[in-house]
Amino acid sequence: MAYHINESEYRFMEILWEEAPVNSMELVRICAERLDWKKSTTYTVIRKLCQKQVVKNEDAVVCPLVTRDCIQKQESNDFLNKKFGGSLPSFINAYLKDKKLTKDEAEKLKKLIQEAEEN
Repeated sequence: MAYHINESEYRFMEILWEEAPVNSMELVRICAERLDWKKSTTYTVIRKLCQKQVVKNEDAVVCPLVTRDCIQKQESNDFLNKKFGGSLPSFINAYLKDKKLTKDEAEKLKKLIQEAEEN
């Protein structure tokens, strides 16, 4: 299933992944503190994310139904497809064009590529 959430929904999800399971009133308080949201905004986002099957709200307890990794993978794929025609080498080329990698960063990238080839 594809999950499409906007930036404010993602910021909300970061809080939920950290705090879950959490009472909806406590979530209202946290969102007011961290995001400067009103109660109605928090409840609207909860309702929308429930409709998208990203969160559940049962007995005033809100829990994520989707992991951070799942959303990040979806967002990364969407970005890569939209901006670079799905080409990872094109993205890496554009990203590294005027940037110098540290030796540690280069080693980590090599390891990721090697692991991806093995899978």
